[in-house]
Amino acid sequence: MSSYPKPINQLIESLSYLPGIGPKTAERLAFYIITMSGNKVDHLITALQNAKNKVFNCSVCNNLTDRDPCLICQDERRESGLICVVQDPKDVIAIEKVRDFQGRYHVLQGVISPMEGIGPDDLNMKELLERINSENIKEILIATDPTVEGEATAMYLTKLVKPMGVKVTRLAYGLPMGGDLEYADEMTLQQAFEGRKEM
Repeated sequence: MSSYPKPINQLIESLSYLPGIGPKTAERLAFYIITMSGNKVDHLITALQNAKNKVFNCSVCNNLTDRDPCLICQDERRESGLICVVQDPKDVIAIEKVRDFQGRYHVLQGVISPMEGIGPDDLNMKELLERINSENIKEILIATDPTVEGEATAMYLTKLVKPMGVKVTRLAYGLPMGGDLEYADEMTLQQAFEGRKEM
């Protein structure tokens, strides 16, 4: 049984709900928060409340936003006939940091995973098909992770979308910059060979 006061135990327990935060890290964070100034704690509380209460999913692409539709969907400079399909909002952020993609997005909110009981009906696939029909989409770029679940989701989407006359592409995968061939797994090497290009 812990000898900490009840409020500290509650804070440690609450912090341990966060992914990647074990009991020791939660304890360290709790004691750090306790030593913060009142202004900083108030700022943290306000930021948490605002993130929880004012952020929601865009009605068009399902990305996280604080306005509807989101800024990306509102941007008329973006290529409206190209949609990049991603697993979750963090993927949108990663792609946007590169600043090469100028199309729009569609966030599935996961991937097909029978082991976790997630099927196509649990994802935002129906909404994607509706967008294809209503927005004159010419190409779908599938950018799910190169995992078994990500590949299964990509294959499923391809079978749904291709009969609609829409071009379906997949992000190229392969060896990372600075990576060593000897440490690459077989799937990564296979994809690197399949995605090779002329120099």
